Amino acid sequence: SPPPGPGTSGAAMVEGAARRVAFFLPSLGGGGAERVALATANHLAGRGHEVDMLLTEGKGELVALLDPSVRVIELEASRLLVAVPPLVRYLRQARPDALQALMWPATIIAILAHRLARSRARLSVSDHTHYSQHFRHIGDPRQLAAFRWTARLFYPRADARIACSAAAAADLADASRLPLGAFTVIHSPVSPPPAVASTPEAEAIWAGARRRIITVGSMSPVKNHALLLRAVARLDDKDARLVLLGDGPERARLTALADALGIADRLVMPGFVLDPWPFLASAQLFVLSSSYEGSPVALAEAMAAGLRVVSTDCVSGPAELLDGGRFGRLVPCGDEAALAEAMAAAFAAPHDSAAIRQRALSIAGPGAIARYGKVILGEGAEGT
Repeated sequence: SPPPGPGTSGAAMVEGAARRVAFFLPSLGGGGAERVALATANHLAGRGHEVDMLLTEGKGELVALLDPSVRVIELEASRLLVAVPPLVRYLRQARPDALQALMWPATIIAILAHRLARSRARLSVSDHTHYSQHFRHIGDPRQLAAFRWTARLFYPRADARIACSAAAAADLADASRLPLGAFTVIHSPVSPPPAVASTPEAEAIWAGARRRIITVGSMSPVKNHALLLRAVARLDDKDARLVLLGDGPERARLTALADALGIADRLVMPGFVLDPWPFLASAQLFVLSSSYEGSPVALAEAMAAGLRVVSTDCVSGPAELLDGGRFGRLVPCGDEAALAEAMAAAFAAPHDSAAIRQRALSIAGPGAIARYGKVILGEGAEGT
């Protein structure tokens, strides 16, 4: 029989019935897309579904947070393309009811393997950044062309396509030449603990500072932490302390910049932490200084913790999460003076933590996780 065509593989799934669901992505490292996979996998496992987490190579830090019932399968593929044969074998042998792939080009690999395996699993793909902005930022026109060409060829073959923001959906629609309505917009969900509370370890890191500024993210050029350091230096506030949670290739450069700016004694970089919530609970102000984003999980988590928020108005995500600035301050990208002024204003202004928390939970809380699960299972949550 011929392989299933677009929109046919999974149409007969019954809402509420237990299913086998597979997630496919490179690893469960500490990134935003990986946290989305973690939250959604745990949600589906909690509903009684059998969940498999298919990783190309290396498990990643977030594996420790998976529901114990989730089966982790390493495909032992050093490159994504090498993952096609083991993924095909998995689809033929395990015969999952649904397959969800996260992040281009892993999405392309999943669609290709799904076709080669002649799988009838419902196939959904999700993307967690604004790819055109990303490839332009890193100056790689060949990758941009590859993204557009493969999206055009393969994305129509998925049963469902999830984008992390309205701007990202528009970018994907343009690249794939699919109508905007072919993409379901779900902001990257967060799973806050029942009670977000500080800990002695988190409190100690502030060393008694009265102005507590935090940011969370990989130390990579896109996060533009150098801009944030320069803005902190402009504050000229000895009572202000900045905690940067995360790690990456920019660490040495940021350390040297802090020394040059004279703020080394006000900067703490503990590295990657598995649980950021106690540090968020002990902070007062969250700052996002990125040049571009998808739908930043760290920003949604900070809002869910009720923090004051200042963010660059980058493509895409922050303005959507903050409702155009109603729930936090937005400043132009790359403007250190405006960023410093917004930070000072945020400390000085009245603060409604309950309203900010409610905004986060309404747009990226349990409802967003549930929508992810429904789209994956085909239970009628599609559409922008």
